[in-house]
Formats: sequence, structure tokens, C-alpha cells
Amino acid sequence: MRLRYGAAPRLAKACAAVLLLTSSAAATPPARLLIFGDSLVAGYGLPHQQGFQAQLLVALQADRRQVVLLDGGVSGDTTAGGRARLDWALADKPDAVLLELGANDALRGTDPAETEANLTAILNRLAALHLPVLLTGMEAPPNLGAAYGAQFRALFARLGHRPGVIFDPFFLQGVAGDPALNQPDMMHPNAAGVAREVARIKPLVEGLLGQVQ
Repeated sequence: MRLRYGAAPRLAKACAAVLLLTSSAAATPPARLLIFGDSLVAGYGLPHQQGFQAQLLVALQADRRQVVLLDGGVSGDTTAGGRARLDWALADKPDAVLLELGANDALRGTDPAETEANLTAILNRLAALHLPVLLTGMEAPPNLGAAYGAQFRALFARLGHRPGVIFDPFFLQGVAGDPALNQPDMMHPNAAGVAREVARIKPLVEGLLGQVQ
């Protein structure tokens, strides 16, 4: 192929620009997402590859999403426990946070005002660091009564309206109470239940990652 005078320099510049864009994209580090919660995100009772974080990572990578998941799941944790260990988890320098806490508060019958205070403190700390948050809510067991359940649900709804927060009202939506989707304890999802959770929440996680600069 013969190039006209002046075409070769233009072609060289174009190739250089493409290489620069390609190298810049490759050099962009993956977003660091902290999964901060209790046994529901820690994969209680499941092999690692069947747990929430492992299945979520596979789902995100299938969409070519560049992300590193930071494991902040502790089985049995309460909102008070999460509040106490937050700074330790933040030492891993996340770019965004999925916050899932409250189930163990409800199982213990914790005063909803105390749960709200703990979650508020966590969200205040994340807001001070300008970290976008996906807050996923929890429902109280029906045996604690309708009044307690309403108060518990309402505290998450209030926190979900905070600026900079993406809100998912119920982490176990479509999974809770279904024997086919839960382990024998009927509190922790099995692998199929986790897959259902991941499929439902993935668009919200992608929206969260879209806020990472």
C-alpha cells in the first residue's frame, strides 16, 4: 500500500493515540468493593465457591466488570459488632461498600433504635470518606410481633433515603421462607438461594460500582 505525502505521520499519530487509550484502560485498577456484613455474605454453611461473594464475583466478571471484592463478612455479627470493626475493614481502602447487617440484631430482639444508631454511625463514617454505599435491609422474624417488625423495617427505610446511598429493602427477598432455597436451618440460603440473591442484587451492585470515580 502506498501512502500519500503526510498520510504516514497522521497514521502514526492515530496508532499512538489508540495505544495510549489502550494502555490507559489496562492500567486502570479494578474497583475495590467491600462486602461488609454477617453470615449471609460470609457464606455460612456453604463451600467457598457457592457463597455470596464468590457467586457475585463470577456474575460481575461475566459482564466484564473489573472489580476486587474485599471480604468483610463475619458470621454472627451484629450492627454493634460491625460498628466496632469498621475501621479495621476500611484499612483495605475500598472504593465502595455493600452494607448488609441487622439480621442478628433482629434475632436477638435488639431495640430497633439501637440498630439504627449503629447503622447511622457506620454510614456517617463511610460518608465522611465519600464512599458510595449499597445498603441492603433486613426483615425481623414474625415471632417478634407486628409492631417490632414494622419498627425494624422502618429504620432501614429511613437510612435508605440518605444521600449517597443505594437502597435495597430486603436482602433475602424472594429467598426467605422457601425450603428449596435455604439450608435446613431456614435462615441461611443454600447455593441456589444465593444464586437467586446474586441475580436480583447484581444490577444494584453495578449501579454502585458506576459511582466509583
